[in-house]
Amino acid sequence: MNEVEEAVDRLANALLNSDVYLEYKSKLEQVKKDPELKRQIDEFRMRNYELQQSPDYAFDKVEQFQREYQAFRDNPLVSDFLAAELAFCRMVQGIENRLSGMITFE
Repeated sequence: MNEVEEAVDRLANALLNSDVYLEYKSKLEQVKKDPELKRQIDEFRMRNYELQQSPDYAFDKVEQFQREYQAFRDNPLVSDFLAAELAFCRMVQGIENRLSGMITFE
């Protein structure tokens, strides 16, 4: 294995053993115990993604979406899972941003 592959393996292992990832995995396992809740979370995430990617993204649509899902997001398991997922995504995004900022590629 070359130096880059070894570094990637070390990074992957560090991510998998990080508190942020372990919290995400713990919350995910709790959510998976309730298949209907998992389905609802997946639907929420898909609708949220579609809303954010929509070419006619509008503040009023975002507000409507937030109102529609407020009670759902007030469920502690849902809010804890979404917070853990967001923290993990931000950590990975930070790593990607840092790497791309260090590398010149034309």
